[in-house]
Amino acid sequence: MRPTDPCPCGSSAPFGRCCLPLHRGESPAGTAEQLMRSRYSAYTVGDLDYIWQTWHPRTRPDSLTPTDGLTWTGLELLDTVAGQPGDETGEVEFRAQYRQGPRPGVLHERSRFAVRARRWFYLDGDIFD
Repeated sequence: MRPTDPCPCGSSAPFGRCCLPLHRGESPAGTAEQLMRSRYSAYTVGDLDYIWQTWHPRTRPDSLTPTDGLTWTGLELLDTVAGQPGDETGEVEFRAQYRQGPRPGVLHERSRFAVRARRWFYLDGDIFD
């Protein structure tokens, strides 16, 4: 993906001015929603290092492996609770569309985030059917 391409997170900004600077470590996410969007974008471009680095150390797995044939195709935000500058926790509910081979699918999750060392981290989430 080129920096001038539309950001996968669904904002109206180009990738190079939206999520890419976060992936490169040039700036941290300012809100839980911004972190969730940047993590979605990282999944779409295959940046699993960023996903791992932004996962809270208490809950993150030892390693991450890509899912063969999985392509993320769209993000829809449904709700946010707290997660603003100055908050210690936040929640973001979303639906992320994907294709796995020829089959479409949707991941519906309510993610929880927390601030640690003045940075937002993904804690965990509840997945809905």
